[in-house]
Amino acid sequence: MTTRVVLLASGSGTLAQALIDAIDAGEVDARIVAVVSDKVDAGVLDRARAHGIEAVAHPLTKGADRARWDADLTELVAGYEPDLVASAGFMKLLGATFLARFEGRTINTHPALLPSFPGMHGPRDALAAGVKITGATVFVVDAGVDTGKILAQGAVEVLDEDTVESLHERIKVVERRLLVDVVRDWR
Repeated sequence: MTTRVVLLASGSGTLAQALIDAIDAGEVDARIVAVVSDKVDAGVLDRARAHGIEAVAHPLTKGADRARWDADLTELVAGYEPDLVASAGFMKLLGATFLARFEGRTINTHPALLPSFPGMHGPRDALAAGVKITGATVFVVDAGVDTGKILAQGAVEVLDEDTVESLHERIKVVERRLLVDVVRDWR
């Protein structure tokens, strides 16, 4: 059975592109039914449209009611009837309404080996801590911040000459592979 996926993303869409490419190559039996971004100008929306995938912006405007935004996001995503929701570089926390509706069916990628270095700055925090190994994680989203059940991890060596940017770029390579693997194996 082909897995129906809604991708949530905020940035340029390299994670989304990895999944699109794997699906197009026949490596993953899935269909991305929509890409939803919290940013109207996110590059991921253009990537999606270039592949014939519906792309929708759902921004959270400053001062807006966060709970209402989450409820609206929930209904928007539910309209696509996904089997799986993949947060792939989505820079907003999902609220209680969303998590209740898609409990156990929402995954996220993170640029660190959780439970180490949760939050928005995994590569920076890994460098600051002086670790020699960090990596990427795909996990099931729960109500905590990067605390859900770990589904897959991949290690990345921290090099002496690494900057936050160089380390993050190498982590993204692993993150993309893990996302593809988890979606391929989803059932």
